Amino acid sequence: MASLAAGIEAATPGSRDRGVDALRALAIAGVVLGHWLVTAWDRGAAGAVHMSSPLSHLPEFTPLSWVFQTLAVFFLVGGYAAARGLRSAAARDQEAHDPGTWVRARMGRLLGPAVPLALIWAGIAVGMALRGTSAGTIRAMVVPAIGPLWFLAVFAALTAATPLLLRAHPVVTAAVAFAVVLGVDLARYGLDAPAWTGWANLAAGWLVPYALGIAWAGGLLASRRVAVALLAGGAAGAALLAGGFGYPASMVGVTGAAVSNLSPPSLAGVCFGIAQVGLALLVRAPLARLMRRPRWWAVVALANLSAMTIFLWHQSAVIVIAVAALRFGDVPGLLAAPDEPVWLLHRLAWLPVFAAVLALAWLPGSVRGRFNDRVSSSA
Repeated sequence: MASLAAGIEAATPGSRDRGVDALRALAIAGVVLGHWLVTAWDRGAAGAVHMSSPLSHLPEFTPLSWVFQTLAVFFLVGGYAAARGLRSAAARDQEAHDPGTWVRARMGRLLGPAVPLALIWAGIAVGMALRGTSAGTIRAMVVPAIGPLWFLAVFAALTAATPLLLRAHPVVTAAVAFAVVLGVDLARYGLDAPAWTGWANLAAGWLVPYALGIAWAGGLLASRRVAVALLAGGAAGAALLAGGFGYPASMVGVTGAAVSNLSPPSLAGVCFGIAQVGLALLVRAPLARLMRRPRWWAVVALANLSAMTIFLWHQSAVIVIAVAALRFGDVPGLLAAPDEPVWLLHRLAWLPVFAAVLALAWLPGSVRGRFNDRVSSSA
């Protein structure tokens, strides 16, 4: 580890923003751990497996969703990195640079890993059907496995729109997107608009932190006062909406709940994301100082190199094990109903197993070469 850390440290340009990389790694870690803790199943009367959530049975664990729902930070860093990357590409070749070339390259990096995921789970679904597995059980297993693809689709769409977003004022863009979310929620919950109208928030809700990331890359969020205002205002808004207007306290979706703050993003979820943006801006400098320690930086650098792979495959690590365990009945912490506090202890015992399976998709043997090829790119 010391040798690897020293090599990564030596290969890292002095201009690399390690604080931003640390934020990306923390965002991925939060999403992965959060999903591993809330993805659960139970069995119906006929033995079919259904999706469940420990938060629907054990609401006292709801505060954990405030810690592990970190997608807004990932979109913030995504906007920051995209803006810097596109501007850097234009600066290198001011006359011949075509934003379309940058977009195509980014789409290849984002969408390429999705193809194996979709194909493998299509094959698993067919195999389960041929073995006589019920349609409900297949759905309960396959849907969470391919769930990360919705994130990839939204993130890819915002990335493709980055050349257009750079032409507008990013703070104004974020404000307009926030207004769209507000209007959609007023229509849904105040005017009884159809539930499907809420999906307009899927783009608008995540555009808010993404646009703030573009603003950050342009130096518009450098003030500590701005960061504190975003943290305080976002937290106050989320608390007010959850406490006084009927929004869920959980910042992740809860199976069976009538309203979700995440699928699609709600006004409370967007306010929570704004608070996360403010907190990220505040901790970026301390994280950058911490990343000057070679071992800490090595962990973060390796996580960043495989961020998309980790995100796309982390649910598969859980579900492959769950599919293999179907024949064994109600496996504690895996296929048993998450309706007792001891379930959480059982699930924690499974986390190292999930991590080991995920490592098989990570291909650690190629990490050193990939790092040397890509470390000089912007954060």
